[in-house]
Parts: sequence; C-alpha cells; structure tokens
Amino acid sequence: MFDFLTGNPAVTLLKDDHDRVKDLFARFDAAKTRPAKLKIVRAALTELKVHAAIEEELFYPAVRKPVGKEIMNEADEEHHVAKLLIAELDVMDGSESHFDAKFHVLAENVRHHIKEEEDEMLPKAKGVKLDFADLAEKMQRRKDKLLADGVPPVGEEVMVRASRGKGDSPAQATRRKGPKRPKRKG
Repeated sequence: MFDFLTGNPAVTLLKDDHDRVKDLFARFDAAKTRPAKLKIVRAALTELKVHAAIEEELFYPAVRKPVGKEIMNEADEEHHVAKLLIAELDVMDGSESHFDAKFHVLAENVRHHIKEEEDEMLPKAKGVKLDFADLAEKMQRRKDKLLADGVPPVGEEVMVRASRGKGDSPAQATRRKGPKRPKRKG
C-alpha cells in the first residue's frame, strides 16, 4: 500500500516510531500488574515526546506547504491534545483512578493520528522536492540528543504543572471546587 515510501529514510524513521508506540499500547492492554503498566506508560511517554518533537521541529515544517494547511493544522491540533494527556500522565504515579483511562484515551488519539498521517500526510509528502536522506539524518541526530538529554518542557506541560496536578480528572477537580455561581444582586 505504501510502495512510494520504500527508500524514504525520514518516513521510515517516523513509521518505525509509530510501530514502537503501537506495540507499547498493545503491551499496556496485556499487562497484568501495576509496575508493568507503569513501566510501559513511562516508555510510551518518552517515545511520544521525542517523536512529537522531531515531527514538529523538522518533518512538519519541511512538508507543511506542499502537504497543505488543512492536514498539517489538524496534525498540530492532534499533537496538542496528545501532549496535554502526556503532561497529565507524566505527573501521575499510577495510583490515580483515571490513570488507566487517561492512557487508553491517549492511545486511541495517537492511533487515530498515526492512521491519518500514514493514510493522508505521508502519501502527499511523496511529491515534496526534498532531500529525505538529509532530513532523516537531522531527525535521527535530534532524536538521539532528546533521548540523551531529555525533552524540554512544552507549553502543555507548563500548563499542567501550573494546576499543580490537582485531580486526575477535570470532572473530579470541578466537583471538588464546586461550580462558580454568579453573585446575586440586591
């Protein structure tokens, strides 16, 4: 189905990342113990953070114009939603009531994003006049550096940290605070 991608090292790198993270999602579903699930979640979060960084910093800018604003903007928004969930999971220790549910929602969102990338974005990227070997080298160097040094915090992490991790569910946080009621006049 993706014959055009054969020999495209930048796309191969992205697809290998996709396969690794989908495998981690499947391993989480099969895991029986909390320590096993936590280990898988931590590995998946690292994979996703690094993958998002190399896509956003290098791959997306290289293909944005020829692929088209609509597809690329949607990919940006899907990354934003995933990074919010990643940031929330990152500050959790696994004991929270919504931990597993939050990871499942992340997995569903990422699987959807991968499908759209592989079915829409990557086929359109085939026509881009670009040195994909050079791009792949840059992506791999950046990936290696992020894995060695860690991924710098993104805006979503800053936002989640600002909430001081109160509650593992927005609904629970709202219930604890109670709804804001307008002040009565008179």
